[in-house]
Amino acid sequence: MFHYYMGVKTMPGYPPQGGLIPEAVSICKKCISPKPPRTHHCSVCNKCILKMDHHCPWLNNCVGHWNHRYFFLYMVYTVLGCAFLIIFGLEVAYKEVYLGYDPYDYYDSLDDGSEEEEWDLSPSHSNETLGEDLDPIPGLDSYLPRYKCLVFMILMITGVFIALGLLSLHHAKMISRGETSIEALLNKLELGKDPAYINPYNFGSTQNWKLFLGVNYGRTFWRHVLLPSPHEPVGDALTWISNYSPLEARMENGATRHVAAARELEKKMS
Repeated sequence: MFHYYMGVKTMPGYPPQGGLIPEAVSICKKCISPKPPRTHHCSVCNKCILKMDHHCPWLNNCVGHWNHRYFFLYMVYTVLGCAFLIIFGLEVAYKEVYLGYDPYDYYDSLDDGSEEEEWDLSPSHSNETLGEDLDPIPGLDSYLPRYKCLVFMILMITGVFIALGLLSLHHAKMISRGETSIEALLNKLELGKDPAYINPYNFGSTQNWKLFLGVNYGRTFWRHVLLPSPHEPVGDALTWISNYSPLEARMENGATRHVAAARELEKKMS
């Protein structure tokens, strides 16, 4: 609930209006304003979003730089919650759904000390009346609603577990490559044009996850990921360290995976 609430309430981040933008890569045709790197225009919000991933209808909010981590962890913990219910609910589902209804359970549940019901077997009590009073399958009326609720829960939990689990894996794959949903499409197009193309924001899986979760600079996985934490992400989303940034900046940010390759690239660019 924490990550869902924060994902809804935290704004994704917008370029400053009328302020100085240190680095602009283009002009937004809709907003008619400079766009920082990794910024895209959302047609639903009608605003430019810093490091936009997508517009989420479940959050009723854009997923961007400032709430991307909340969105992802909300999915992960929801999947873990569904897995918990599936594992510890297997026994109940097996007994109630697979084995089905057993009328003997109804009689076993009766209190031994309960008073026996007296039946009027006089001729004045017609067989039709007796047929209305008798329950042909004792306990079935209480079993059917429980059965329907369990089947509904099983279908819902299994569906959410599969759908959200696959979506979480898809986003985890993109995070490992240091890209958003929009950048994944753009990078795929660039690779089609030039097989030697390299994502400028891919610093290796480990460093990409650290930057995404914001666990650099003394933050830890245990205190800032496993436990609810409102800490801010790395950077202001107006400027970005990339593989084309000066080597000193990358090393200071911990965002270099191949120092020798980075130095070679810097020589070629100079």
